[in-house]
Amino acid sequence: MEAIQAFQRVVDDPGGYLQTITARRKIIGYCCTYTPEEIIFAAGAHPVRLFGSKGTIQRADAHLQAYSCSLVRGVLEDALAGNLEALDGMVFPHTCDSIQRLSDIWRLNIASTWHNDVVLPVKLNTESAHEYMLDVLKKFRRELQAWIGAPLTDAALQESIATYNRLRGLLKRAYEIKSGDPGLLSGRAVNTMVKGAMIMDRNEAIQHLEVLVPALEAGTGNTARSTAKRVILAGSICNHPEIYDIVESAGAQVVWDELCTGSRFFEGQIDVDGDPLAAIARRYIGRMNCPAKHKDLRSRGETLLRMAQDHTAGGVIFLNFKFCEPHAFDYPYLKEMLQGQNIPSLLLEIDQELPAAGQLATRIEAFIETM
Repeated sequence: MEAIQAFQRVVDDPGGYLQTITARRKIIGYCCTYTPEEIIFAAGAHPVRLFGSKGTIQRADAHLQAYSCSLVRGVLEDALAGNLEALDGMVFPHTCDSIQRLSDIWRLNIASTWHNDVVLPVKLNTESAHEYMLDVLKKFRRELQAWIGAPLTDAALQESIATYNRLRGLLKRAYEIKSGDPGLLSGRAVNTMVKGAMIMDRNEAIQHLEVLVPALEAGTGNTARSTAKRVILAGSICNHPEIYDIVESAGAQVVWDELCTGSRFFEGQIDVDGDPLAAIARRYIGRMNCPAKHKDLRSRGETLLRMAQDHTAGGVIFLNFKFCEPHAFDYPYLKEMLQGQNIPSLLLEIDQELPAAGQLATRIEAFIETM
């Protein structure tokens, strides 16, 4: 499909794509879905998700411990190597310890970019969480507005909210179609679609999705009924689309996910009435949280169980970055809750490079057979 090919070109060469935007808009990078993209977009800037280096990590090791995850090390590597020169700014939400330390190192070593820490609340289930979140977003709005040098109006925020609601709605609809008829779209294509939408101009991404989604809807029911087993991916991000290929070769389909390069990016619409910042705050508090944020001891497990039920998935594959402490701490209780409902799970510890293909395929195939 041409729309998937368009997303693939952007994913394959994000630097080249961003060069086409620099003359028109300031570009602000981020590496966490708690970044308030709607405010950046409303200011006339272009938010872009960074996924880490595809090359050898060398320069970053002089600044970060070897036990920092490959995402953080890879983003710093790209910056130090000059691969992120298109960026005019960088935003660091208050999430895991490694990203917070990356912020400090960035401030000291990448002085050419605007730098902003968005210190969001960690606990999201308190009465004061929404008020605190709103204050942080107001501060971010003021500081971004001062840097851009132009007013950031409520009307612009409302327009941005409408754009993001449309983008997220289309991505979710594509996921729903994939879940209902898994053979219509490969898992690799779904991964490309979401990552491409995080890099591409959001209106351009919407245009491609407005072609793709109706085409998928028209194809529903035209493929042979799938007999593949149904699994969910969970974790932070998936930088390795080969995993989808291996799952499909083993006779299964990824029918949903709980990933930052997936449902955590598009889940949750923003109210279009009332104070736009308050509406944005409600979405970031109310959507499914990652383990760097806290609601209660069972909310993330209940989210996974609900996904498995809604999409009739028989198993969950966890993609945990090596040295990612939030996800590592989270895993045992998630596994226990899944076991309590007789849902098997598999933990894959991934890094910048995947394990040997044969070894990985053997583990995934053995897991699929147990479902």
